[in-house]
Amino acid sequence: MASEQELSDFLKSVEKRAFKRALYAVRDDEAALDIVQDAMIRLAEKYGDRPPAELPLVFQRILSNATMDWFRRQKVRGAIMKNFSDFESAGGDGDFDILETLEIAGGSIASESASDTVSRSQTLLAIEAQIGQLPGRQREAFLLRYWEELDVAETAAVMGCSEGSVKTHCSRAVHALAKALKAKGIEL
Repeated sequence: MASEQELSDFLKSVEKRAFKRALYAVRDDEAALDIVQDAMIRLAEKYGDRPPAELPLVFQRILSNATMDWFRRQKVRGAIMKNFSDFESAGGDGDFDILETLEIAGGSIASESASDTVSRSQTLLAIEAQIGQLPGRQREAFLLRYWEELDVAETAAVMGCSEGSVKTHCSRAVHALAKALKAKGIEL
C-alpha cells in the first residue's frame, strides 16, 4: 500500500514525461496538461491504495485511457458545435514553452560551448518534431518503450495489444525516425 508521500513522489517523478507524452498525442499544451492532471487525480482517488511497484503501469494505462477519452470528447464536440475560441487569432499570451525548458544534469551540459548547446538544442527539436509526426500507435509504443522505459510486456499491457504488435510498432517508429532524421543530416 503506497503512502501519501510515496504517491506524491511518484507523481512528481512522472509529471514531465507524462505531459510530453500527452502533448505528442494531442498537440495542444492546455489539453495535455488537463489530461495529465485528470490521470493523476484518477490514480490518487482510485488506485492510491496499490503497492508502489504497481503505480507506474497503472498510471500509464490511466494516461492512455485519459488521452483516448479526450479524443472521443473532441470528436463529439466537433460534431455538435464549434468552439468560439476557434475564431480567435492565433497570437496568445503563452510565451513559456515547457518543451524548450531543459534541466541541466550534472556538469557536462554546463561546460559545453555555445555552438554545441545550440546544435544539441536543434537536434532535440528535430527529434521531437519527428516523433510528433509518427502515427499514433507507433508514437505511443515508442514513447512507452524508450521514453518511459517500459519493457515489451508492460507496454503491451498499457496499450492493450500483443507483445508482437508492440515490437512491430517500435521497429517501424525507429526506422521512420532514423530515415527522417538522416534526411535532415542528423545521424545518431
